[in-house]
Amino acid sequence: MTDYGEEQRNELEAIESIYPDSFTVLSKEPTSFTITVTSDAGENEETVEVTLKFTYVEKYPDESPLWEIASQENLEDSDTEDILTLLKEQAEENLGMVMIFTLVTAVQEKLNEIVDQIKSRREEETLRKEREAEEAEKCAFQGTVVTIENFLLWKANFDQDMAELNSKKQKDEEQSIKGKLTGIHRVILCIFILPAL
Repeated sequence: MTDYGEEQRNELEAIESIYPDSFTVLSKEPTSFTITVTSDAGENEETVEVTLKFTYVEKYPDESPLWEIASQENLEDSDTEDILTLLKEQAEENLGMVMIFTLVTAVQEKLNEIVDQIKSRREEETLRKEREAEEAEKCAFQGTVVTIENFLLWKANFDQDMAELNSKKQKDEEQSIKGKLTGIHRVILCIFILPAL
């Protein structure tokens, strides 16, 4: 017959020596404790953290311990759900063996994955913004693509504008000449009119 109490005490002693700074006993009957698990530091020294609360059931390790997330930092709700699912899967795989270290290690790895995902999302966002800026810059320098149709349309408009401009210029010249003596008028004036005076 398995001595559950002995196995639980031995595991508790081992866990306390492995996690001296993050392990806290909450109660002795039933045995309940917390372990704070922090990811490795990511870019900009950012971390994610979760405090797991475990409670031994009477027949642990033949039955899974109870667990919950007592607190968390920098985790989204979906990440918290993923951690709870991971704990359940790991506990089912390790029934019959002391498993707290295994559960905590799995959560540690998951937290490191989350930090990597945060870094990847941030890098993707930076790349997306850079691509958008490049596209905006290209659009600023890129004119209309010239085709035969739009060139002929432009040419017709250009010719019309030039004809209007030439017509206006010619009318302006005619108007300015009306009040002035031209070269021929001066000759006529000098030859015929001035000597008669």
